[in-house]
Amino acid sequence: MAPSHTSAPSGAVLTDAGSGSAPSGARGTAHSAPTGPRPTRDAPFVLTGAKVVLPTGTADNAQVVIDGTKITEHAPEAAEFIDLPGHWVLPGFVDLHNHGGGGASFTSGTVEDVLRGIHTHRLHGTTTLVASTVTGDLDGLAQRAGLLSELAEQGDLAGIHFEGPFISPCRKGAHSEELLRDPDPADVRKLVDAARGRAAMVTLATELPGGIDSVRLLAEHGVIAAIGHTDATYEQTREAIDAGATVATHLFNAMPPLGHRDPGPIAALLEDDRITVELINDGTHLHPAALQLAFRHAGAERVAFITDAMDAAGFGDGRYMLGPLEVEVADGVARLVDGGSIAGSTLTLDRALHRAVTIDRIPIESAVTALSANPARLLGLYDRVGSLEPGKDADLVVLDAEFVLKGVMRKGEWVVDPR
Repeated sequence: MAPSHTSAPSGAVLTDAGSGSAPSGARGTAHSAPTGPRPTRDAPFVLTGAKVVLPTGTADNAQVVIDGTKITEHAPEAAEFIDLPGHWVLPGFVDLHNHGGGGASFTSGTVEDVLRGIHTHRLHGTTTLVASTVTGDLDGLAQRAGLLSELAEQGDLAGIHFEGPFISPCRKGAHSEELLRDPDPADVRKLVDAARGRAAMVTLATELPGGIDSVRLLAEHGVIAAIGHTDATYEQTREAIDAGATVATHLFNAMPPLGHRDPGPIAALLEDDRITVELINDGTHLHPAALQLAFRHAGAERVAFITDAMDAAGFGDGRYMLGPLEVEVADGVARLVDGGSIAGSTLTLDRALHRAVTIDRIPIESAVTALSANPARLLGLYDRVGSLEPGKDADLVVLDAEFVLKGVMRKGEWVVDPR
């Protein structure tokens, strides 16, 4: 049975431009995926015949009008019509938490390496991406923030996410314990300043010394304070939320399990309307029942699908480095060579969507909210991306009837052409 969807008025006219993606589950380097012909910016065109997921629901046989880099309300007379019967058109995906792809890491490597990683995820529908770093030396992270901030200023990235070093050694996951440190507000401020206004999010174990003061500091500077890699109690988590934390870094992972006498952070994060919970929907990080628990208790409006991807995403199995730690990727699952902890993922967001609607039976509209609208709102970008509405950037994804990605557009240019 196909996932249910609500209906919006048929024939809705929109304007948007997006980027392309490779077919769901595709492997290989970014350069191996087809890119297809690209429309010129001065040639408006209209996507017709598809089911279009709008903020108000799904519109059958709707039109999406793209003029230049934007979605517009009315089709110019000279517009080219592209018919997509049996397809879906969705807003481009927004990834809050991503460490790399295409064989490239956002924590190390050259500008060209980072751009290759970004392009790999664009081929899979992610038209807006935050680059996440892993735990490292504080000075090294500050230097890295300078490089990434330049790419953010150019529009290639939506910001920088520092995951570590301010996390708990009890829940370190694939982070180097020797480089961990307490979240002293002065150290947190150093990274934020190094990002030159492009720091989007910092993950903290807020129960550590300085954690609550650092949450307040981040909130004052307009940076998302995310609770994660934490060993906090329920009460400590509540204190951090009251101080201004708004995101749960990959809920369930790298935190104490839910207990009936000691509920820990999971209960506090799920129950509070101020928190958006990240979920890694790759079939490895979460049991389907855990995913359903999060959707039922937080609701679709408080879920953000992320990849937590590392270098191997869109590239293949093999040996990789995640910061200073060696990772073995086998059958698409990344684990530390030393100890076997899960070390990020090889997920792309088109696969997260496909799994959500075909296996988890999440309604397509709810999945789109988690993939696009919610993360865009968190980043303060919803006026530009996250939904298909006139005046917004033309960032969109085309899927076939089986929810397999066939096209991606970013700012009015095809990254992958569905024709």
